[in-house]
Amino acid sequence: MSISRKYGRTFHYPFSPGTTSDDRINTGYWQDISLLSTIIHTEKLDGENNCMSRNGVFARSHAAPTTSAWTRQLREKWAVLKNDLGDYEIFGENLYAIHSIQYPLIEEHYHVFGVRELDKWLSWEETIFIAAMFDLPTVPVLETVTDFPDQKIFEKNILALVKEESVFKSIDVQTEKTCSREGIVSRNILEYNIDDFEKNVFKYVRKGHVKTDEHWTRNWKRAPLKFESNVDTDNK
Repeated sequence: MSISRKYGRTFHYPFSPGTTSDDRINTGYWQDISLLSTIIHTEKLDGENNCMSRNGVFARSHAAPTTSAWTRQLREKWAVLKNDLGDYEIFGENLYAIHSIQYPLIEEHYHVFGVRELDKWLSWEETIFIAAMFDLPTVPVLETVTDFPDQKIFEKNILALVKEESVFKSIDVQTEKTCSREGIVSRNILEYNIDDFEKNVFKYVRKGHVKTDEHWTRNWKRAPLKFESNVDTDNK
C-alpha cells in the first residue's frame, strides 16, 4: 500500500511524437484547454520526478521513500524541511544524475513543477510562493497563453518552442552537441482537483529523446552545476 498518492500520468498531446507503448494520449485536449482561462508552457526537464512530503522523498512509486544514490542530496535537504511541509507535497525534476541531456547552466539540481495539498493541485502562483518559501527554484516558464482562438496556431507555437534549446543550455550526452529541449509541459495556471489532472496538464516530448539503457543506474554521473561545469556552451 502506498504511503501517499503518486504523481498522475501526464497525457501527451496527440501530436507529441515521443510516446511509448504505455503512454496515454489526450485526443480531446483542445476541448479541455478551451475550458481554461490561462495555461503556461513550462520546460520539461530531463531528470527524475521526485516528491518531498512529510513522509519522505519519493520517486515515481510512493510505496516507500527512495534510497537511490542520486537523491542523497535531496534527502539531506528534505531532512531540514520535513517538519515544515505539513500537507504540502512538493514535486520537482531532480537533475542530479545526468540522463539523456546535460544542462551546463543549471545552478540547482531540483526544480519544482507542482505542489499538491490534500485533494488539489495548487495554482502556479501558489507553487512559486511555496517553492520560494523552501528556497527551491521552479521549472522555467516558456510562455503564458490566455487566448485560444485557433488550434492549428496553438500547435504550431508548441512545435516552435520544442525546437529551441533548453533555457539551461542542452547538450546531447551521446553526441556532445547542442540539442533541442526534451519537451514542454502545459498546465492550468489555476488550482484544480487531483481527479481532474488529465484535463489540466498536457505534455509534448520530442521523438527519440531517451538515450539511456538498462545499465544507466550502475554507470550514472552527477550533473555539474553552472559554476562547476567545464562543458563548452558554444554550439559544436
